[in-house]
Amino acid sequence: MEIRNYTEFWDFYVAEHSRPMNRLLHFIGTTLAIAILVWALATGRYLYIPLCFVVGYGFAWIGHFAIEKNKPATFKYPLWSFISDYKMVFYMLIGRMNAEVERVSR
Repeated sequence: MEIRNYTEFWDFYVAEHSRPMNRLLHFIGTTLAIAILVWALATGRYLYIPLCFVVGYGFAWIGHFAIEKNKPATFKYPLWSFISDYKMVFYMLIGRMNAEVERVSR
């Protein structure tokens, strides 16, 4: 399937995150990555910034390989995937993500 725009990608992304535990692992990883980034910048410990990626992607990839049993979208669409991780976390915070999963699964 050829994805031509972000709207198509978002639907693909949502379908690839259909299991709640996978979404929870993404939420934990993204939240921890943000916390580490803020801490590293606030304390001037810039060498810890790469840890953000290890933690963020580590949790996400565990969710994909162990729970969802699919390949992370990051491998083929890195920018859209990165953006969508934050969009998904925002949707989870406002209680909209489950509706997105239901919409895409119809």
